Amino acid sequence: MIKRVLALLGVVCTFVPLSADIGPPIDIATRSRGAGRIVVARVADVRARFAANGFGDQLIVSTVVLEVAEALKGAPAGRVEVEVEGGTVGDLTLKVSDLPSLAIGERAVFFLDAGIGGTLRPHDRGRGILKLSQDDRVESTPVTLADLRQQVRDALRGGR
Repeated sequence: MIKRVLALLGVVCTFVPLSADIGPPIDIATRSRGAGRIVVARVADVRARFAANGFGDQLIVSTVVLEVAEALKGAPAGRVEVEVEGGTVGDLTLKVSDLPSLAIGERAVFFLDAGIGGTLRPHDRGRGILKLSQDDRVESTPVTLADLRQQVRDALRGGR
């Protein structure tokens, strides 16, 4: 009996996908062309509040104030506000599995779109935020900020 259960478990594990993504990962060129704005910025402030989403569900939403260092696509601006699901209100925290949490001082490349009422939101949810390490690399990758800039420029010129 135990051998059958283990054999069945082995078969099931073989066919269970290892990723929750549907379809192939979206490359930087596709993100660049799809996003309305792309900025390199530092998180200056995070203000969380309760809000209702488009389905009427109550959740925590954070307004993230960004100090823009560089605009790679779209109008340059010194500061922009981005609305991101998740955050902490009092002692209640909402973590959204497909969105990174953002803290004051963190730097990232933000691919943004205007949502309802013009509110900026990450393009393609969590794929629209690429956090940067201290040495200007996209976290957990060998890709540098300089590489990313070039990929965005190439995509917007119609290359690669």
